[in-house]
Amino acid sequence: MSDLIDTTEMYLRTVLELEEEGIRPMRARIVERLGHSGPTVSQTVARMERDGLLTVSPDRSLMLTGPGRERAVQVMRKHRLAERLLADVIGLDLAQVHDEACRWEHVMSEQVERRIVDLLEGPRFSPYGTPIPGLAGLGIEDAPAPGPERTLLDAARQDPGAPHTVALLPEVVQADAELLRLLSDTGLLTGARVTAREESGRVLVEVPATGRAAELDPRTAQAIRVTA
Repeated sequence: MSDLIDTTEMYLRTVLELEEEGIRPMRARIVERLGHSGPTVSQTVARMERDGLLTVSPDRSLMLTGPGRERAVQVMRKHRLAERLLADVIGLDLAQVHDEACRWEHVMSEQVERRIVDLLEGPRFSPYGTPIPGLAGLGIEDAPAPGPERTLLDAARQDPGAPHTVALLPEVVQADAELLRLLSDTGLLTGARVTAREESGRVLVEVPATGRAAELDPRTAQAIRVTA
C-alpha cells in the first residue's frame, strides 16, 4: 500500500481538510489525523516548506502557498471523485470507500477524472456530503455554497427530538472505519432524516427510516453537520 501513497500530497490534503473543518492547521493536528510521529511530521513539513508548498507562521499554523493550494485542491478533487466512483459504480461499502480513495488519489490522471465526471453526470459532492473542490478545472461548476448547517451536537442540545437531515460526514469521521460501519448499519448517512438528544453525556441519534439508533460521543456529534 505504501508504494501508492504520496506523503506530500497526503499532507497537502490534510491541511485542506483541516481548513474546511475550521480547525487551525498545525503539525500537531497532522500527527493526530495521520498517526505519524512528531519528528516525521516535522521533517515532512520542513521539506514541503523548502519546496514552496506551505509556510509555517509564527503561531505554528501551516499556510498553503499558491502552488501548494493548487496541488492540494487537485488531490482533494481526485480523492472525492474516486469516492463517488467507488460508492456509486463499484458499490464498495462506505466504511471502505475513504481508505481506498486515499490510494486512488495519487495515481488518477486528469483524463480519468474527466471520465468519472462524465460517467456520474457532474457530481459535486462526495458520498459523505463533502464538496468536490476544483471542478472548474474540469469544465463544470463548483459545488454551491452549503445552506445553513449546524452540528449534530448543537441540534441535540438546542432542539432535542426535532427532525434534521444529515448533510455532511467530515473527513475525520470518514477515516474511522469502525465508526462508519456503525453509522452505515444505523442508516445515519448523508441525506438521512434523524432526531437527536443528549443523554448522560452521550448523544442518542434515532433514524426513523431504519428504526435504529446509535449512541455517539460528543466529539463525533460535533463533527457531523445537519440541516433542519
